[in-house]
Amino acid sequence: MGNHSSQTMTGLGSRAASGPKAAYALLALAFAVLLAALALLMPARALAAPADDAPTSAVDEATNLGISEFERLQIGSSKTYEDKDFGYAFPLGKDKAESVTALVTPDRILVYVPEAVAARVGFDPANEQQAEALQSLMEQLDRGIARGGAPLDTLELPYEYVSDLEYRNGAFRYRFAQEIEPDYYYVTCTADGKKKDKEAARFCDLFTLKTADQTEVAAEKTWFQQVCDFLDPEHLDYRPLWVSLKTAGVAMIFIFSLGLVAAWRSMHVRSRWKSILDSIFTIPMVLPPTVCGFLLLLLFGQSTAVGRWLIDHGIELVFSWPAAVIAAVVVGFPLMYRTALGAFEALDANMLDAARTLGWSEIRIFTRLMMPNAWPSIAAGTVLAFARAMGEFGATLFVAGNYAGVTQTMPLAIFYSWMGGNTDVAIFWVIVVIFISFLVILFINLYSAHVQNYRRSPAHGKSMRKSKGLAPKQTCGCSDADQCQCKNQGSDQGLKEPADAAGSEHQLSGEIDDQGKGGRL
Repeated sequence: MGNHSSQTMTGLGSRAASGPKAAYALLALAFAVLLAALALLMPARALAAPADDAPTSAVDEATNLGISEFERLQIGSSKTYEDKDFGYAFPLGKDKAESVTALVTPDRILVYVPEAVAARVGFDPANEQQAEALQSLMEQLDRGIARGGAPLDTLELPYEYVSDLEYRNGAFRYRFAQEIEPDYYYVTCTADGKKKDKEAARFCDLFTLKTADQTEVAAEKTWFQQVCDFLDPEHLDYRPLWVSLKTAGVAMIFIFSLGLVAAWRSMHVRSRWKSILDSIFTIPMVLPPTVCGFLLLLLFGQSTAVGRWLIDHGIELVFSWPAAVIAAVVVGFPLMYRTALGAFEALDANMLDAARTLGWSEIRIFTRLMMPNAWPSIAAGTVLAFARAMGEFGATLFVAGNYAGVTQTMPLAIFYSWMGGNTDVAIFWVIVVIFISFLVILFINLYSAHVQNYRRSPAHGKSMRKSKGLAPKQTCGCSDADQCQCKNQGSDQGLKEPADAAGSEHQLSGEIDDQGKGGRL
């Protein structure tokens, strides 16, 4: 009967242990299916077609027109040169005076074709067949490099061909092929009255117009070749991944240490001061990240005595990688502190008092009782703090800036890739962040479940008592100490109980030993 019960309990224990593993396996499978679905639903061009590999040339044999070197300028910028304001400008590049540009304005698409180019290729805007052919070629190539923006064929705006260098439409004035710097040309947009220069145009396409026989059309690559080209380090900058992992990893050393020490020492602070101290430690968690970054910028900049002292001693933290680490520590610390404090406060106060009665120091209580019993919660806080540090954006941007390879983390790369029109790169980094976060959480959860299952096992309780000298000495002759109903005698060597301790101290020692049997020690 005893063997049958033992086998039954063993079977139940194995099934209980396999339960979490099966759940995590299903969770991992669901995550893999999610990624696969995301990859399938995502347009292939958005996943694996950087601008350098997208088709940039096309021809129309019927009209003998061809387009090459097709580019899309997703956004422009305010342009000032030699103290002169040129408004909102799209840079065409060096020696691009004869480039054809398609400027998308609020109510029409202005296609600037230089007269010399039109005469050379025999293009006549008044010829409907040629005009429609050129529009079709532009829309075909623009669709391939829209990178998340609105393609030309979805705008439903009329085309208007111009050959003059300056064109005016209401409050907006447009200048084409404007040489602002030596041999460097721009398309500029300015506005009159209350309008803003930026409102004059949404984006700009530029290309070289040739005859069909002069245009070389590259063979289209397969989807797999596009993926390989996209992941090529020459096209994709992997440095944000390393910067993010390095910043979050170094920050976690400080977050983990400071969070545990702050939570431990807060338990020994008087209640009236504890509320103030707790508010100071927790406030970065409720403040907007930009506020935290701005305060750090003020603290370590030249506007404060601390910042000036650091700068005078050769320590410049602002807009450097250490500043990114400091920002990650500030925003991640409250999560670690609050989680650890809650775990410590949930411990049995009688167990801690028993250890103090038996002569344990506070350091020993912290390392041998509080940490082991609170470890699952501490592990959860570590995961949350790491994820928060790796995903920090606002504070990092304020105090560390956006420097590729130095302070540009994955969140910053996502934002600036999207702002620059590189939606494919932004999507790639989004998938990487999700995948890394999933792996970290899964690893910590599996580890915590393993530790908890091991500590609940009877074998662990026996090994702990034997290794620490906690096994009671038997004087009744019973063969099995765990099933003995007689009164155990002896001293608890692990707790350093005095040989002449009173009976109450034996009882406190037994309470701590019982906590160890229950998996808490």
